Amino acid sequence: MPVGGLVPRATDNAAELVVRNGRVHTQDPRHPQAGALAVRGGVVTAVGDDQDIAAHICPRTRVVDALGRRVVPGLNDAHLHVIRGGLNYVLELRWDGVRTLRQGLAMLREQAARTPKGQWVRVVGGWSAEQFAERRLPTVAELNAAAPDMPVFVLHLYQSAVLNRAALKAAGYDRSTPDPKGGQIVRGRDGEPTGMLLAAPSALILYSALAKAPALEGEDRKTSTRHFLRELNRSG
Repeated sequence: MPVGGLVPRATDNAAELVVRNGRVHTQDPRHPQAGALAVRGGVVTAVGDDQDIAAHICPRTRVVDALGRRVVPGLNDAHLHVIRGGLNYVLELRWDGVRTLRQGLAMLREQAARTPKGQWVRVVGGWSAEQFAERRLPTVAELNAAAPDMPVFVLHLYQSAVLNRAALKAAGYDRSTPDPKGGQIVRGRDGEPTGMLLAAPSALILYSALAKAPALEGEDRKTSTRHFLRELNRSG
């Protein structure tokens, strides 16, 4: 598509994606910044200004106008919270790679059925609403239906959390609970918490809510850690 005077003219080795009108951080000390880049086969094939990149555009190229914004390389941070992982392994439900929210809720029901009374079902990192076909978070009503009597805490990207009715009660959140600094307890028209917590912008409200869940003790803690270490070894 022609954008800002860039006319498609490439024939061979045309780019699949062109980002133009940006401030591209190149990581090259000799040329630390550029205005545009071209991508083919998942590899950056050209970096320069708009006119340099024009030669890589064909009618099938997707052209993105960065509107003068900063463009940086993708950062993939793969890491573990090893201590928390060991302490909570048998209590946490993982939605990594789950393709539908419907499947995720079915897994949550199964997890609730095997979770000891008094404990919480916890869904934490490794997932995003965008991975689901439904493209959304679970609702409080869906969590209530999946686990009506057991507290459920679903953390989303350290920016928000969804708690079911039992979790709100267990955490002690009601209409008189003040919002913590940097966080928000979302409330309905009646002033009662809806079950949604927002990091606005501090994630402390999310950590402190999860910290209200009881920890495993004694042999149960050791068993959880053993299962976690076996999983680490299985994964290499």
